[in-house]
Amino acid sequence: PPPNIGPGSNYFGGIMNAHNQGPPGLVAPQIPEQSPIQPSQSPHYASQPAYLNGQYGRGIPTPPTSGHPQRPEWGNYGYRPGSSVPPNVPPESINSKRKSNSSSSSAPQQQQQQQQQQQQQQQQIQQQLKHQQQLIQKQQQQQLQQQQQLQQVNLSRPPSVNKISSPSMSASGHLADIDPENVPANMKVEGQDWFALFNPKAPRQLKVDLMHTMEHKSVVCCVKFSADGRFLAAGCNRATFIYDAVTSQRVAILQDESIKAEGDLYIRSVCFSPDSNYLATGAEDMKIRVWDITNKRIRSVLSGHEQDIYSLDFSRDGRLIASGSGDCTARIWSVADGKCLQVLRITDHDQKDPGVTSVAFSPDGRIIAASSLDKMIRIWDTQTGVLLEKLEGHKDSVYSVAFMPDGKMLVSGSLDKTLKLWQLGTSEGRGLGVDRDRGKGPCKVTFSGHKDFVLSVGCTPDGRWVVSGSKDRGVQFWDPRTGQTQFMLQGHKNSVISVAISPAGKPLFATGSGDNRARIWSYDSINKAY
Repeated sequence: PPPNIGPGSNYFGGIMNAHNQGPPGLVAPQIPEQSPIQPSQSPHYASQPAYLNGQYGRGIPTPPTSGHPQRPEWGNYGYRPGSSVPPNVPPESINSKRKSNSSSSSAPQQQQQQQQQQQQQQQQIQQQLKHQQQLIQKQQQQQLQQQQQLQQVNLSRPPSVNKISSPSMSASGHLADIDPENVPANMKVEGQDWFALFNPKAPRQLKVDLMHTMEHKSVVCCVKFSADGRFLAAGCNRATFIYDAVTSQRVAILQDESIKAEGDLYIRSVCFSPDSNYLATGAEDMKIRVWDITNKRIRSVLSGHEQDIYSLDFSRDGRLIASGSGDCTARIWSVADGKCLQVLRITDHDQKDPGVTSVAFSPDGRIIAASSLDKMIRIWDTQTGVLLEKLEGHKDSVYSVAFMPDGKMLVSGSLDKTLKLWQLGTSEGRGLGVDRDRGKGPCKVTFSGHKDFVLSVGCTPDGRWVVSGSKDRGVQFWDPRTGQTQFMLQGHKNSVISVAISPAGKPLFATGSGDNRARIWSYDSINKAY
């Protein structure tokens, strides 16, 4: 039997921020409210901007406070240097001495003793002050040494005369590590509970904004736009919700009433048919359901997988459905009669359980890409089922794949915190792809910058941007030509499990998260003329 899905229970458990035990997986079937997120994991949006609480990026160490240190009070009566009251002497005795001195003349011997006492007290005060100054100087020297050591470690930080105009970045150069407080206004966008930071080392080309937020009662495992961009589907526990992408109005709830009421059944993948009339859903019960959206009824059920369904994709002509499962197979199905046409079985693996995490048809439908837990991406011939190519280079399980619009390039996201852009059909890539130097092998670009697992990837319809969602709760837009990130978006309180880009219409993308939210965002060129 397939292993139970849970926090850390198997390869597919424990990717949500609230769970840190066991191997990583797609999502833990627990509502976040049942497992409270610790303060170190969940930012306090209401009290201050999200980036100020230190949850999203390490930022730059805070420099020592400038200005003169406050001097401590001296003695039991609050005497401070410069005061006319010596330490450890009650005010009453001082007043009485002043009165006696004004009413009668003091003997010269008494005056001499008082002067000696005052001189001794002043010497003591000066010694104490000198000691305090030495301590302060020592602390300042230690702080200066720490700053110098930090600068030696972070060699990539450019020298900055004005912190506002020259944002500092960490030694890694990752945008996720940037200090948000040092970002100029034109490189930062803030909302009520989200913010985006633009890369100061790359020309700003995009603007981004939050359009809609859809709350759910469970984690949002997957999101997907229809081919015309009009609708968004969100897969949750036991149900799939379809929304109008422009208004965020809920237009349908797809739920199989024949399923037993008790227990969880997470919808791990959703995919619209090209004509937007049907929606395929894959769940943990090993079944693929094809829904008639208009009638909200199940048209067909595709059975054959022996473990959970983790990924689905329609071919562009709408005739085929590809599926990926934890049973180490990808399958190709006929939409017309529901028959399985091909079983693409992984047999050349080292691990005992290289489950298939993601599948994608090429734009022309001739090939299918499948990523798996054994760090590999396999390219199959759709018609014959022949394995054409293997892409190797990721250092951990590959969780998501997506074709670029031209069909010649493929982007992947991995638990090694990176994305890779692959050139397909190269002589170097036939049989076994090797991640070599840029431009010398099938891996053309490696995108580094996420601070945790990359769980979902996609690309814009024009191929201009690659998009990724991560367990670090962030979304990043990448330039595939340079490998640089354009901006980092933080708008969720838990893992961004799924990202989807609208194929048509207004430039939109969607995110699904372990915080029970699906969100729709707009992105567009800042130079676009209207």
